[in-house]
Amino acid sequence: MAVNKMEKMTIIAAAEHEEKLLQAIQGLQMTEIKDFFHSNVDSEYIKKHFSTTLVEDDDRQKKYYQTMLTDIQEALIFIERFAESSSNKKGFKRQVRTLESLEQTFDEAMIKNYLRDIFALKQRLTTIETSRKELLAKEKWLARWQYLDVVPQQNAFASTTLLLGSINSANQTDFLNDLSQIPSVHAEEIYHSQNHIYYSLIYLNELLPNMKELTETYSFDEFVYPYDVLPTEAYQRCKDELGLLVEEEKEVKSGLADYRTHLEELYLAEEMTYAYIHREEAKKHLVNTTYFFILQGWIPVEEKQELINAFQKAVPKNEVYSAFDQPTNEEIQEDIPVKLKNNSVVAPFEMLTEMYSLPKYDEIDPTPIMTPFYMVFFGMMVADIGYGLLMLIGAFLAQRLFVLPRGMNRFAKFFLILSFPTILWGFIYGSFFGAALPKELFGIHLPFPLLSTTEDVNTILILSVVFGFIQLMTGLMVNGIELTKRKRYLESIGESFAWQGLLIGLLIAVLGMLLFKNNGLLVTGVVVAVISALSIIAVPVIQTKSKAKGLAKGLYGLYGLTSYIGDLVSYTRLMALGISGGSIAAAFNMLVAFMPPVARFSVGIVLIIALHALNLFLSLLGAYVHGARLQYVEFFGKFYKGGGRAFKPLKTEEKYMNIEKNKSK
Repeated sequence: MAVNKMEKMTIIAAAEHEEKLLQAIQGLQMTEIKDFFHSNVDSEYIKKHFSTTLVEDDDRQKKYYQTMLTDIQEALIFIERFAESSSNKKGFKRQVRTLESLEQTFDEAMIKNYLRDIFALKQRLTTIETSRKELLAKEKWLARWQYLDVVPQQNAFASTTLLLGSINSANQTDFLNDLSQIPSVHAEEIYHSQNHIYYSLIYLNELLPNMKELTETYSFDEFVYPYDVLPTEAYQRCKDELGLLVEEEKEVKSGLADYRTHLEELYLAEEMTYAYIHREEAKKHLVNTTYFFILQGWIPVEEKQELINAFQKAVPKNEVYSAFDQPTNEEIQEDIPVKLKNNSVVAPFEMLTEMYSLPKYDEIDPTPIMTPFYMVFFGMMVADIGYGLLMLIGAFLAQRLFVLPRGMNRFAKFFLILSFPTILWGFIYGSFFGAALPKELFGIHLPFPLLSTTEDVNTILILSVVFGFIQLMTGLMVNGIELTKRKRYLESIGESFAWQGLLIGLLIAVLGMLLFKNNGLLVTGVVVAVISALSIIAVPVIQTKSKAKGLAKGLYGLYGLTSYIGDLVSYTRLMALGISGGSIAAAFNMLVAFMPPVARFSVGIVLIIALHALNLFLSLLGAYVHGARLQYVEFFGKFYKGGGRAFKPLKTEEKYMNIEKNKSK
């Protein structure tokens, strides 16, 4: 398969149909909206003849939906945080819906009522929390003075003064000694904390100068008692008020808990609000007049009939004009987006291509070519029947039991497919959770392992390099074919076919000399390699005006042979990771086997599951990363450049559901 062929779509319709047509486009998720005034269309005609009717961009509706979205999200967070039970979110299962059905169930007025009530409860809870903090501070303060048995305002005398305050506990002894030097002063300790001591002092007014000097010396922190009742009574009132606040808080949270039954409606409202925002953003790219609008976008060729059908369903056929044009060369180079198109087996591997770089519109899609190599390499690096079965069962159940987000669903399919080569290589290596497969079963002799990771290391090493050689040859072949299609014949020889000849010639020479001991093969290989090397040197000489520079360029290009040797060495990681993963699994099994029987069938079971889970994770991670590296560095570098822009259709956020074209069953 390849890159999806695109066409440029132009839509002209009455202004009142804009929302319906955008809804149809968004529901199908197959059209990328172009900015009309930034395209290569000559817009002077419209500016000249419709300047008085052009409608300026108005983002008030977008801001309205953004505000609503923020309110919904805050309401959801508030309910999940403060409601008595937040289990409903766990109970909300991802759904498959159409945009049309989602929009039909969206009741904006009802959602606003919910939000108004929820924010009223939130305000009450905020007020309660503020009052609680104030009362707790008041309670803490009153707890220190609750043993004061007089009310200062009610026990004031003309000749005496009642002074309340605290000092640092380190100054207590000195303070009391100096206080005893002043006659007719009564001091009573009210409360003693870790760092401060609280006193009630009664003295004659005539002693004010002496007391002022004393309090300043010891930094006596004076305060005024603000209540007209005893501290014990004020303290009790404070506790009663706190109790009332607790009851009020329970009441608010109980009312808030009732909205847990509306969580699904709020989730769907958030999804729909996202859709409205994306739709409003798309409107900025259109030409809007008071009478009509013009929309341009990119659409895959095979999808356009479905879009036309959707338009005819949304508005009368004679009230919308649509045209589809082939992209120009300029648009292919600068503007057109790229959408990959592959069968169900290859499609999950597109994410590897996307991580590297999408192909340009007129470039080959490397995914179908890469996929079989990646499957073989991944299986060779994990290579365990048990691990493969876990991948198979886990990925299968995840897809069957849950509606996964598109990205996670593609990952599940990815590992489901990779489980098969993992199981196959597990049979080749004879490994089941690190344990060797039996040599004989029910009297039948079994051929496993076909390759032993302990006795056939060199064979596995050679096999890894052979796989690498095949992939390099494939990459060079693809490059040569693509250059030939572009009629760049000399480059196809110098950058592809000659290198294939050189590498194959060297391989024939090495096999003839070391394996077959055949001089004929040796001579044939040397001749092929020499002719190919001369071709690599000759192509730059022919292409360059300065023959000396061309010769130097060709000789330097021939030096690239060392990089091919390095590439082949890189494929030895296929052997290294496959053997290491199996060896670690076997070591874990041996570790548990050494335990006493009681421990082996108790702690050992938990331990072996945990250790194999760790090894499975590391094996999958290593195979995923190193498999991708072999594609990106060793393979793609031979024929693939990339640099394409991803296709971004007008769609929904799909935060809580997958939007499909057709109604789910």
